Amino acid sequence: MGHGALEVADIFRTCGPAWRQTTRLSLGQLKVMSAIEQCRSAALGGHVLRCTDCGHVEIAYNSCRNRHCPKCQGRAARRWLEARQLDLLPVEYYHVVFTVPAPISAIAYTNKALLYGLLFELAAETLRTIAADPRHLGAQIGATLVLHTWGSALTHHPHVHGIVPGGGLSPDGSRWVACRPGFFLPVRVLSRLFRRRFLEELAKLHGTGQLRFFGEDAGLADPATFAAWLKPLRQCEWVVYAKRPFAGPAAVLAYLSRYTHRVAISNQRLVALDERGVTFRWKDYRATGRTRYKTMTLEAGEFMRRFLLHVLPGGFHRIRHYGLIANAGRRDNLAKVRALLNVTPAVTSEPDGSERLACRSQPIFVCADCGAAMIVIGTFERSAPIRAPPQRPGVP
Repeated sequence: MGHGALEVADIFRTCGPAWRQTTRLSLGQLKVMSAIEQCRSAALGGHVLRCTDCGHVEIAYNSCRNRHCPKCQGRAARRWLEARQLDLLPVEYYHVVFTVPAPISAIAYTNKALLYGLLFELAAETLRTIAADPRHLGAQIGATLVLHTWGSALTHHPHVHGIVPGGGLSPDGSRWVACRPGFFLPVRVLSRLFRRRFLEELAKLHGTGQLRFFGEDAGLADPATFAAWLKPLRQCEWVVYAKRPFAGPAAVLAYLSRYTHRVAISNQRLVALDERGVTFRWKDYRATGRTRYKTMTLEAGEFMRRFLLHVLPGGFHRIRHYGLIANAGRRDNLAKVRALLNVTPAVTSEPDGSERLACRSQPIFVCADCGAAMIVIGTFERSAPIRAPPQRPGVP
């Protein structure tokens, strides 16, 4: 296939049917494949559009809106960012990352909802606990956490990215406590607490029989075997790091736009699909400088297997807010912080009628020839609902 135009959908359409005949996939994985294959095709219906200026007519097919689809995340990210822009404070923001060791990544794959949830909750708990300690910041903080489950080569590597304002409210809520310029919280202290709490909760889950083990990990169901497996995880370093602060609110938003709605691989990273398999660009973090950027070729079935490793459990939220910016109290907390910082929000949280009207008046479709607004002059229905492709006979 030609360079530059290759999409994950092309790989699924070309190689998926035969591969599905020999591979056992979950219903969720099958639905993701089907959605991506049908996205922006006649199968999902669409609109006939005409330019109000030059009269150009074109067909726009509907999107699948699946959160794992590389083509559907741009618009979702823009909508999400518009809402988040209202929440930004005029303070330094920090980027922190919490990861788990490879053995835990392995069992997380068969316990996704439990262990991804634990990763979120304990990363947030760790940040809030250390920040509240008077020896460190001594303040109530807020954080936005985003789950990524992949490494650059599409391997299973669950970790959370946190975007955290550099300060918080004093315990009595009477003043803003700023962190030292350029320094948020000590990463070694964060790492030690995160490791201890994660292993404590993991042991509890095992003790109540909530963890599932398969294949080479099946023996971990035995309490003594599991206890021996945990022991080295108490000694190794758990990678928690904080990057230098962002250069202003615009940089925070730019970062968020790249991270919040990212999927396992973007279409832009795909290079070729040929008899050798799928070739794509990836970043080798163990290398330095320009040699970090490499290409990799995987057999098509292995590429699809790796992509589908990252299908999330149904209803699982991969962007979560904690502390001062938790959804329940965010508006009141941000108003209090802005009052203490003596700043006013650039835009009110609730647009008035004229603002809502202005939003509605923006053209949804724009002519590729002249840039004028396009209007819908006709619609056509989808040919069939998105569903999983049929299983082969004999497979439940």
